[in-house]
Amino acid sequence: MTEQIVELDIAAEVRAITDRARRAARRMAGANRAWKDKGLRAIAKALLENQDTILSANAKDVANGAQNGTSVPMLDRLTLTKPRIKGLADALENLATLPDPVGNVVRGQTLPNGLRMRQINVPMGVVAAIYEARPNVTVDIAGLALKSGNAVILRGGTAAANTNKALLSILRDALDSVGLPSDAVQSVDQFGREGANLIMKARGAVDVLIPRGGRELIQTIVNNASVPVIETGEGNVHIFIDASAKEEMSVDILLNAKTQRPSVCNTVETLLVHKDAKVLGPVLSALAKAGVRLHVDERVQAVLPAGLTADLATDQDWATEYMDLDLAVKMVDSMDEAIKHIRRWSTGHTEAILTNDLSNAEKFVAEIDSAAVIVNASTRFTDGGELGLGAEVGISTQKLHARGPMGLTELTTTKWIVQGEGQIRG
Repeated sequence: MTEQIVELDIAAEVRAITDRARRAARRMAGANRAWKDKGLRAIAKALLENQDTILSANAKDVANGAQNGTSVPMLDRLTLTKPRIKGLADALENLATLPDPVGNVVRGQTLPNGLRMRQINVPMGVVAAIYEARPNVTVDIAGLALKSGNAVILRGGTAAANTNKALLSILRDALDSVGLPSDAVQSVDQFGREGANLIMKARGAVDVLIPRGGRELIQTIVNNASVPVIETGEGNVHIFIDASAKEEMSVDILLNAKTQRPSVCNTVETLLVHKDAKVLGPVLSALAKAGVRLHVDERVQAVLPAGLTADLATDQDWATEYMDLDLAVKMVDSMDEAIKHIRRWSTGHTEAILTNDLSNAEKFVAEIDSAAVIVNASTRFTDGGELGLGAEVGISTQKLHARGPMGLTELTTTKWIVQGEGQIRG
């Protein structure tokens, strides 16, 4: 009986949160750009002014994570530093300079019967996000939601509980200081997993749910949510080096794509190399020198540079998003074989080709069906900030509504406005 009462109390609390979010969303939808930008700048300033409080809370989460055996990549995602906090503040300042998507005319025309028709961008309403060990997401999603006129409900997970609590307080106080509704940013972290489950089932109260995290988290939400979900994240990312690729470019790009920040979803996980490419030895030597553990097929094993060692790859390696300093490497006889491999193992996130052959580049772009396809650049550029979208909510790997890095426009839907002068349908 007591358990049932507790569950009912949590359900009532979460309903109260969604009700407050709905009211806040209506106010945010009516806020003009200047007001919203003022809120973003207030949050950016507050983050910098309160960074010691944030770092103190984050240190507790990182210590708890290390004690509980959290993996190195997850600890990296969990960790905030002064430069990372400044990066969050800078992203908010940049968001404030971007055009407001709300009210943007997608298309419009005057029909033969005189009706004037417009389709415009409008806020989603209440956006929920469930994520794990990524306190930067708390700020990124809140900023994007606010600029696009939405309210947001967050579930940031136990691993970052102290950090997210501190960030939430700072965000809400900053909004209140400029007259925007503090309830535009709320959390259900205090209710643990039950809070997340209730948000997943809050159809009619939550307009869209965005998961960010590993495969297990994303699939759990996709399979169990009754609210609309935008699937994001999992990145089994490939780079194909064709026979014409240049050595210096190949080395530089692979080092950047694998080692700059291996714990994120746009990091390369599998390298495919044409059998006639001249750059395999230098690329593998540079990666090994940088601490990358290689998992290679038998053909690559046979031509490893002297002194290099590698594990023999299995199908599990082709399927794995390592999120660490590991890389699967396979030799292929043709671009068609590389494309076939990508089609089998890709999660639809990002694929890249390194080539000096325009026809090969065009064929790769035409035949690879992923959210982002890159020619002669690092896969690390699949990122909202890098592509000029400001911060990002996530990288959508689905095809409905939003695909690829999700910025401001992707947090809006559309509304049709039809203006007439008494017309009736015949």
